[in-house]
Amino acid sequence: MNFHTRKWVKPEDLNPNGTLFGGSLLRWIDEEAAIYAICQLDNQRVVTKFMSEINFVSSARQGDIIELGMTATHFGRTSLTLRCEVRNKITRKSILTVEKMVFVNLDENGEPAPHGRTQIRYAEEAFARYREGSRPVAVPQGVAAAEEEMAGARAEVDSLH
Repeated sequence: MNFHTRKWVKPEDLNPNGTLFGGSLLRWIDEEAAIYAICQLDNQRVVTKFMSEINFVSSARQGDIIELGMTATHFGRTSLTLRCEVRNKITRKSILTVEKMVFVNLDENGEPAPHGRTQIRYAEEAFARYREGSRPVAVPQGVAAAEEEMAGARAEVDSLH
């Protein structure tokens, strides 16, 4: 499971019980899952088709830092199925799980379209495609700066050995 996004639970995110409002958390999950699907499928035209049972395991409180984790569990012809876990960043205690979220890849007319993917793609692969001159839609504009920063960090680590 890759945990990419962190959120700081603030007063405006709370319900009357003083814990994280489930609706806010679900909005964050849907957005993070859509971004994950976009990056995996190299297409900004994806939609949420299905979300399975949502299991609220524990609560988050004001000041907690939570992280959202996603992993692809199945690549269909036009769809991508994800699993999600939200946990407390510090304690690693699970807050919520969603076993199945299905996203559908769309063409420019909004119709389901085959995506041709069969396995998870990692950030390193996106950077490699960028360096080769093939810039997929999902790679952010700031990727060159990030790539330079990564190269500098690697050089710094290498110099320590």
